[in-house]
Amino acid sequence: MGQGLSCGANQENGLFSAVKTGDIETVEALLKREPSLLYHTTVYDRHSSLHIAAANGQIEILDMLLEKSVNPDVVNRHKQTPLMLAAMHGKIFCVEKLIEAGANILMFDSLHGRTCLHYAAYYGHFDCLQAILSAAQSSPVAVSWGYARFVNIRDARGATPLHLAARQRRSECVHILLDNGALVCASTGGYGFPGSTPLHLAARGGSLDCIRKLLAWGADRLQIDASGRIPYVVALKYKHGACAALLNPSSAEPLVWPAPLKFISELNDEAKSLLEQALMEANREREKNILKGTGYSLPSPSPSHSDSGLDDTISEASDAEVCCICFEQICTIEVQDCGHQMCAQCTLALCCHNKPNPTTASVKPPVCPFCRSTIVRLAVAKIKDCDDTDYEIDVSSPKLRKARKSRNFSEGSSSFKSLSAVGSFNKMGRIAAENEWIDKQP
Repeated sequence: MGQGLSCGANQENGLFSAVKTGDIETVEALLKREPSLLYHTTVYDRHSSLHIAAANGQIEILDMLLEKSVNPDVVNRHKQTPLMLAAMHGKIFCVEKLIEAGANILMFDSLHGRTCLHYAAYYGHFDCLQAILSAAQSSPVAVSWGYARFVNIRDARGATPLHLAARQRRSECVHILLDNGALVCASTGGYGFPGSTPLHLAARGGSLDCIRKLLAWGADRLQIDASGRIPYVVALKYKHGACAALLNPSSAEPLVWPAPLKFISELNDEAKSLLEQALMEANREREKNILKGTGYSLPSPSPSHSDSGLDDTISEASDAEVCCICFEQICTIEVQDCGHQMCAQCTLALCCHNKPNPTTASVKPPVCPFCRSTIVRLAVAKIKDCDDTDYEIDVSSPKLRKARKSRNFSEGSSSFKSLSAVGSFNKMGRIAAENEWIDKQP
């Protein structure tokens, strides 16, 4: 009897070792010899073979186990599912396979009351995070819970995935969550310091990227936690000087992504990418001015993000492609249905605002500065050269950020050379104010 137990234990250990290393032949041989091993677990953590395969990214073994009707939602000692472990370790193919097999994305563990979405956000695996969010849009979760509720799901201490991503300095995850409707000013319960917002937690972690994204989505620099501290005070406490400079209430307000406006939610991905890029660059200029003389500076852009100009084909753009508002940027955004074009920076000047107040913010859509028609939808404009050849704009190309001067403008003209992205925003602000005054006239 003792020998039988010993033999069974050896086979069990052999199975778990083979699963971990991806030895599928040994796994198949052991399960064929002893099918009951399929339901055995490790002694302490109660990990099943499916847990081990998911955590180690052994997709072939994972697939084989699922084909043998293994429950995709089997739990270990801490009620963690294989999907949670795959999200924790960033095994995207395992995450996708488990979701395809029907794994429940709404299960909570018993450690911190967290879901697979919390795990992906906490450990910074943005591809896993995106896969889970995509699954939530087309699964019963969206019907039973609602997608917005799932994105803002709280753990046992009141932390949403956005809180965890901000605290752990996961800027890509912060961006994805905000883009999917995460509440930027939600307060925690017992996570971190009670009453902390994602901005408090980003200030504590010292991530400029996270702070930059949170501010661009409307995070309130004056919101207090349970002890009455604003994020600026938290950044000072943890000696994150550059973060504190940006969070200082006396510094200039950042431009804010106008998420509540209907036409922004209807943007196609290409136009949205261009506008987001322009917004972040405008705020970077603000940050440079804030940090000037403080001993802190922003990191220099990589060569791939230089402002060295446009590709040769685009540099030969005709007069029509230069924005008629700022005379500095290429027209990359087209207003539909009127067809008028502007650069992304000037488009943002119409739509973005400072220091939003959700209770008083106007939801009235902006109007085209050329024909005064309501802007309902924006799209990426096509660039035409002198031969009327259409060029698609590459939204991933940083070379769109600053256009060369049109050939009809004098290269030596100081009036055009002095225009900057920030100047175009100020000019657009004046134009918008004048247009608003004209509208009010009888």
